[in-house]
Formats: sequence, structure tokens, C-alpha cells
Amino acid sequence: MISRYVKPEMEKIWSEENRFAKMLEVEIFAAEAMSLFATVPKKAVETIKKRAKINVDRINEIEKTVKHDVISFLTAVVETIGEEGRFLHLGMTSSDVLDTATGAQLKESVLLIIKETKKLSSIIKRLAKKYKMTPIMGRTHGVHAEPMTFGLKAASWYCEIERCIDRLNFALETVSYGKISGAVGTMAHLDCRVEKYVCKKMGLKAEPVSTQIIPRDRHSVYIFTLAHLGAALERIATEIRHLQRTEVAEAEEPFTKGQKGSSAMPHKRNPIISENICGLARLLRGYSVTAMENIALWHERDISHSSTERIMLPDASEIIHYMILRMQTLISGLNVYPKNMLANIDKTKNIIFSGALLLSLIDKGISRQEAYAMVQKAAFKSRDEKISMIEACLETEIKNYLNKDEIKRDCDMNSQFKNINYIFSRTFGD
Repeated sequence: MISRYVKPEMEKIWSEENRFAKMLEVEIFAAEAMSLFATVPKKAVETIKKRAKINVDRINEIEKTVKHDVISFLTAVVETIGEEGRFLHLGMTSSDVLDTATGAQLKESVLLIIKETKKLSSIIKRLAKKYKMTPIMGRTHGVHAEPMTFGLKAASWYCEIERCIDRLNFALETVSYGKISGAVGTMAHLDCRVEKYVCKKMGLKAEPVSTQIIPRDRHSVYIFTLAHLGAALERIATEIRHLQRTEVAEAEEPFTKGQKGSSAMPHKRNPIISENICGLARLLRGYSVTAMENIALWHERDISHSSTERIMLPDASEIIHYMILRMQTLISGLNVYPKNMLANIDKTKNIIFSGALLLSLIDKGISRQEAYAMVQKAAFKSRDEKISMIEACLETEIKNYLNKDEIKRDCDMNSQFKNINYIFSRTFGD
């Protein structure tokens, strides 16, 4: 991933240094396990642990000749160890090392993502509670529907992010696996206790039935979970983009000192964080297709998944981490304009209370179809003649069924919010 979209914490997890360090841990733990079962001298393992070093440049140099990443890795490591290096990788295949190391990287990655997503969830929760009863226009199809509160809108975001955290925890469980089972998963040249020992030391579980590799449905769950989270962030970002439109102006991204919005128009303050998040979410969804296609491999393994994973796993992890941090910044510094929210509500001159008027007429014994026609007629009159809905009702047949006080009652915005406390109670538990 280009440096623009990478933060240091995630970059470190997917660095070559960390990858090779994890691979070396797997090799050392395997040798250690074999020494416990008397197949490798304990003294040799002590030497391996003391002398083994990672030199990324040397590994890459060797690979230019051998054209095999694990062989070049082993060759470079053995150079630092000496004769005792022959006790590394006994009975193992390359994917024992690669997949177990990758499992450890995936576990580190998803733990970091969970940590930052929980922070985001807390930020959104504070926003929801702060604006719990702040009226805003609810919109469907981009058109005024009925009033709601900005806090309720944010509470909906909170719930979705919490579901994402649940999925991340499932992904954590799904990817935290390793394998030390040999060329086709039979453990033909290994003591079965080696796999259990190595995986435990690496903080992983042993894949119950592996081929030469860990089945790639595990990795696809990880990528799909990131794509889900990306889509959730995109949903929030899309809403904020709309709220920042000049003709809406109900909320606005933070705009820092010295920031510029346009090279040509000095007045511009654009929703660049939101637009950035929306674009990156598309990239994440694209990776989910590749992750699915990596599941079906030839027989016990081919290498068609390998090249895509070298790009996809680091990039998707780094992208979602970047997106989460950007959204934290956006929500933490979000400018909210309650007066503009009220002004936009008032633009409709109370036709947004048509649903309440409809129900009141039905309560008077009028059929739904007839009541609907009456209220629609009054609403269109209000819109076309630019008069309030209350005036329009009093100038139509509705006045024969509802008096002025009843019409005013139905057009009272506060009546729309009588269950907000209940919704917040079941959402936040307080």
C-alpha cells in the first residue's frame, strides 16, 4: 500500500521484518518441540536460539537466485547459525512456516483493528448522547420524511459499528490458526505433538485438518469482515457528505488551521475525509472477491492464492486501519449545526406531520384510503400555496373532523420524540 494510506502500527505488523521474525519463531518453536521429544539435541536448539538472526536484505538477495522465499529465508538464517542450522525445518514444508506466521500476523492485525474500532464506537456513542434530543429532518429517498433526532441517527451508526466489532471478534477466532503438518497435511515426518506445541507458543490453535495449507475460507472471512466494516464507515461518511452540502449545512467535517479546500476557490470547505473513506471502501470490497476465489485451489494446494495474498492481506489491513483512524478524527471534530437542522425542518411548513394527521383521521372513523386522500390534498395545497399545513388543513374537509387544537397537536414535533428515551435505553443500557 502506498505510504499515504498507511499508519505505523499496522505497517509494522505487515512489514517484511515482522513476517520473517514470525517465520523464525515458528522454526525455533518447532525445533524446540522436537528437542522435547528427543529428535533434536537440546544443545543444538540453544545454539539456534542464541545465534539465529534475520537479515531481510540477505534473504532477498538469495531469493534472486533460488526463486523460493522460504528456502532463501532458511538459507540466510542458517548462515547466522552454523552447523546446528541443519536441525531447522525437519519434516516440515514451506506452508507450515508461512501459514503459521501469517496466522500470527492476522491475529495481531485484527486485534489492532478491534482496538481502534472500539475507540471509534465510544466516540460515536458520545456524539449520540450529546445530540440525543436534537431535532433533525429524517429523509427517505433524499426527501423530507418525518422529524427524528441527530442523536438517533448517530445511535444507528453506533449499533452498526458494534455489530462490526462482533464480526471482528469472530474473524479473530477464525484466523488465529496455524499448522505444522507437512507436505499434504498427514504429519508423515513429524511427531503430532510438534504442531500443538508450536501453535500454542505462537498464540494460535492448530488447524484440525490441513492440506499443505490452512484452508483459505478462514482468510476470506477476515477480508469480508474488513469489507463489512469499510461499508459501515462508508455509510456514515456518505451521510456526512450529504449533511455538509451547502443547501443542507447541518453538519460539517473539521477544518484545521491552514487547511485549504480548493486550488481555484478559496471559499471551499470540502468533505474530503468522508470522500476518502467512501473511495477506500470500494477498494476493500474488491478484495473480497479475490479472497473468495482463493478458496478453491487444486488438490492439496497450488500457488495461485499466494501472489494475491501478498498484496491483499497487508493492503486490506492497512486500508481499514487508516479508514478507522480517519473516521475517529472526523467524528471527534464534527461540527454540528442544530439551528440549520431546525431551519430545514421548518422549510416544509409542517407537511412532514402528515402521518400523524392520517392516524388521527382514522381514529375518527374515516377509512384509511379516504383519510390518506384528504391529508395528501392538504399537504399538496400547503406546498403549492406556500402556507402551513395547519392552515391547509383548516381550509379543507379535514376541519370537519379535526379541530384546530387537534391539528396543532398532530403538528407538534415533540410528540415525535416520545420514545427516544426508550430507544436509547435499549441501545446503551442507561
